[in-house]
Amino acid sequence: MRVALTGVSGFIGSVIAKRLCEAGHTVTGLVRATSRRDHIESFVDRFVVGDQSDESAWPAFLDEAECLIHNSFDWQALRSGAIQQHYQNNLVSALRLIDKAANRRIIYMSSVAVHHDMRPRWAGMVDEDHPTRPAHLYGACKVAIEAHLWSAHFSRAIQFAALRPCAVYGIDPDLTRSIGYPIVKRVMEGKSVNKQGGGKFVHVDDVAAVTCAVLAQTSMGAAVYNLADCYARWADLGLMAREILGADVQVDTSSPPAPHNQFTKDAVQSLGVEMDRGHYGLRDHLQELISLMSST
Repeated sequence: MRVALTGVSGFIGSVIAKRLCEAGHTVTGLVRATSRRDHIESFVDRFVVGDQSDESAWPAFLDEAECLIHNSFDWQALRSGAIQQHYQNNLVSALRLIDKAANRRIIYMSSVAVHHDMRPRWAGMVDEDHPTRPAHLYGACKVAIEAHLWSAHFSRAIQFAALRPCAVYGIDPDLTRSIGYPIVKRVMEGKSVNKQGGGKFVHVDDVAAVTCAVLAQTSMGAAVYNLADCYARWADLGLMAREILGADVQVDTSSPPAPHNQFTKDAVQSLGVEMDRGHYGLRDHLQELISLMSST
């Protein structure tokens, strides 16, 4: 089928475009005039130039598409503190684009940031039925759009899936933005790694695999999927980088080795994506990252 994909030139979008193309789908990509395209030209059948909030670009963007994958997010507006612009570009425009998509299937790239306040009766194992209580505007925006998708499903029978990845790792087209880059850089420079805490991680290939698996369903219905492979401390990445590089640097391992809560994988595994790379996946990623950093 033809798929209209926002954020096609970015880290996650470019991998989704590749996976869609390999699965036999045809991709229309929405790109800014300044967006890089060379890395995705072989996967995208048609480019439409326009910002995610540029409604004049939407008719051409959605033309002939059977599914909308809304993956883009205007981080600049949020990070710069331009809150009204954030509301307009990331919330209002997303809702209007979804309405414009009418009866097409919709896959929305949400985030585990919809969660913050984890309820004790889930006993540390958070599934897709857990209430959404975000702690900041990014998560609140994602929750709001999910709520509107549910409304569109129940009132207009719109088929949708909201995917909620945690921190997505893999080689970013902008290498410096790849997860682990600052840690690897420090180890390469012989500096200690003292970053506290950690996070939950998922490989970008698994995010793309879930996207295609959802699209392959005869009927998408309405569903949300938490995408979280494993937990790791920043210290764990530091230890991996130190071992790969054979470096003699100090790594502060005082952060707790396990999280207070984790996400269940039953829903996503029902799609045939095991989400089981674990720390081996992170180490493989760092190995590739180190190789690329060493050659530049």
